Amino acid sequence: MVKYQEADLNNIFAALADPTRRALLARLEEGEDGLSVSELAQPFDVSLPAVMKHLTVLSDAGLIRRQKTGRTVNIRLQPEKMAHAMEWLSRYEHFWAERLDRLAAFVEAAPDTGLGPETAKSAKSPKRPKPTAKKAS
Repeated sequence: MVKYQEADLNNIFAALADPTRRALLARLEEGEDGLSVSELAQPFDVSLPAVMKHLTVLSDAGLIRRQKTGRTVNIRLQPEKMAHAMEWLSRYEHFWAERLDRLAAFVEAAPDTGLGPETAKSAKSPKRPKPTAKKAS
């Protein structure tokens, strides 16, 4: 069961890693009844076969569903798989929120050094002597 879920998550996150695929999902979010492949591909500066390859990756990850009616292929979002990824991410939300809260508390409690972001960048750190290479005899 764990292996199946792990493979499922790998496919979802791999599909979401590409900006074009994320943009395709965002376009699908706008259309309640889904969009045809040609409507979906219209604003992208890539070929229709390239869009089809992206849609195959999204479909294999379970993020979209294709429905063919006659010659038209309609694409719709499959929110269930995205919810699965969100459940996995939410487990780590508490972990990171706690650590970031502690970091913020540490930074706020630190003594004021007078170095703002601009002066901290320009402040020079002490220079270390460069190591000298010994000549082989």
